[in-house]
Formats: sequence, structure tokens, C-alpha cells
Amino acid sequence: MKTSRDQVSRLFFVCITLISLMLPVSAAELPKADRVLVEKAKRSLTLFREGKVLKIFQVALGPNATGHKEKEGDGKTPEGIYRIDWRNPQSKYHRSLHISYPNGDDLARAAKLGLSPGGDIMIHGSPNGSAAPPAGDWTIGCIAVTDAEIEEIWNSVDDGTQIEIRP
Repeated sequence: MKTSRDQVSRLFFVCITLISLMLPVSAAELPKADRVLVEKAKRSLTLFREGKVLKIFQVALGPNATGHKEKEGDGKTPEGIYRIDWRNPQSKYHRSLHISYPNGDDLARAAKLGLSPGGDIMIHGSPNGSAAPPAGDWTIGCIAVTDAEIEEIWNSVDDGTQIEIRP
């Protein structure tokens, strides 16, 4: 059977396409996410685009991760729907993305209890100058990933992106 040059070219293109789909996606190639989901019990952060999972990351939380954040310094990560509202490239934790906590409900709950709700809840990397992230849940209520992972998340998540944090 004789194959034409066009058939060989098409076969080559199909093979290259299939191989490229099997390779890991680099930070520069990760598509823009339109939603972030954090599941505290699973210690996971999932990036979505149009309802499809782009990537799942393992995370570290605060030492008292169970339950919704009630007050400043309680070591809890809030639960609810927020937005990524700004980013800090000069963070003391490599890079960080700020979560729009506290929202109106959080402020009202804290006021009713006579407490400060706290703030500065971020998704961030390791402390600057550390060789590796600390083990276990080590943040004060933030969501931590490795430095390489925060680079991927930083490049994939724009300001304004919705983040849902579940128990």
C-alpha cells in the first residue's frame, strides 16, 4: 500500500497532537480559571473553567481549620463565596492572592458577637527564604500551596474570580 505525503503529514500531526495532550501542562499554558473551589476537609483547591477541572492542588490551612472563621486570630479559614480581589507580588509568602473576606455577612456576624472578623485571608506560597513549605496546617487562616503552585494559580486566576470555600 502506497501512502501519500499528505497522509503521512496528517498522521504526523495527529500523533504530535495526541502526545501534546498527554504532557503535563506548565504554568504558562494553564488556561484562565473562572472559578476556584477550596474544600477544607479535603485540603484541596480546584481551578475550574466553564465547569471543567483545570487542576487540583493540595493545600495547608490554619491550625483550627474546622468551622467558619469567627474572629481575628482564631486560626480558621472562612467559608462561603468570595472573590480574588487583589494580588501581592511582594508578599512575605512568595506571592499571594487576597480573598475578599470579610463580606457583609461576616461583618454583621462579628459585630453581633462584638468581635473583629479579621482579614488578610490569602492564597499564598511558602514563607520567603524557606527551602520548603512547613509541614501540616501552618497558616494563620490562609490557604497555602508550594511556590511553584502559587505561580500556576497566580497566572491562571485573575482579580475578580469567584472563590468558594467549603467546609
